[in-house]
Amino acid sequence: MRRDSTDPPAYIALSGSGELERRAERAAALLAACELCPRRCRVDRTSGAGGICGIGARARVASYGPHHGEEAVLRGWAGSGTVFFGGCNLRCRFCQNEDISHRPAGSEVGPDRLAAVFLDLQRMGCHNLNLVTPSHVVPQILAALVIAAARGLRLPVVYNSSAYDAVGTLALLDGVVDVFMPDLKLLDADLAELYLTARDYPDVARRAVTEMHRQVGDLVVGSDGLAVRGLLVRHLVMPGLLPDSARVFAFLAGLSPGTFVNVMGQYRPCAAAERAPDDLRAIARRTTRAEHIAALEAARAAGLTRATHA
Repeated sequence: MRRDSTDPPAYIALSGSGELERRAERAAALLAACELCPRRCRVDRTSGAGGICGIGARARVASYGPHHGEEAVLRGWAGSGTVFFGGCNLRCRFCQNEDISHRPAGSEVGPDRLAAVFLDLQRMGCHNLNLVTPSHVVPQILAALVIAAARGLRLPVVYNSSAYDAVGTLALLDGVVDVFMPDLKLLDADLAELYLTARDYPDVARRAVTEMHRQVGDLVVGSDGLAVRGLLVRHLVMPGLLPDSARVFAFLAGLSPGTFVNVMGQYRPCAAAERAPDDLRAIARRTTRAEHIAALEAARAAGLTRATHA
């Protein structure tokens, strides 16, 4: 049966059955020897010791509010309700959010306060709850959703990640997340090691995106133009890396020709790439319009029928 954007979000059914609370409890137990993400740091985050992400038992919220710069199917006319979490499990050397992602930025919040943030976004009229860089704070998000759902939260959940997600953690989100929005970056191991500091990123991301698609399928857009459920993939075109973009598109087309892909052309050198050390000199410039057009053509040539630059 086709869902529309006026239908209840996925987690409401789990909340009513008590399953959402059980998921939150299982996730919280994993913080004691954390393997929530592919880094598998195994630190005890309940004692406040963060691993690669730098985040302990409580999530950090750097900022939140309506975002009008997201894809049209998310921003609609009232904005996407973004929550920017501090910390990250990647160390991309071109990160545009280095100030909040590469250090434990933002205010620490407990589950009650995070639930209040979610409900505040709903009061603002946002179309969805857009969780930005959520991979390392899934237990905290689930705990807050339990509270917020009981208090009337009805916004669909958008999981806005780097695709560096553990399949076991994604399994806790089955039936919770309405729209998965991974930023699928690179599928060459050497490039991933150099630019993302994660050589295993290609294998991890393939498995993660495959699991996301298994859970929610291709993106469904309601009659009002808003995303209802499904997979929405972002791919940032990087200077000189068109062959790797082609790898990304071939993988996604194999997953489903109907995969919704936003081919983004707004790359600019930030963080270490802006400082342009020798090993990053190749990406110390903006992507050209010709490179962006070539990437769009490569996506369509791969058989992706919903490749866009929305």
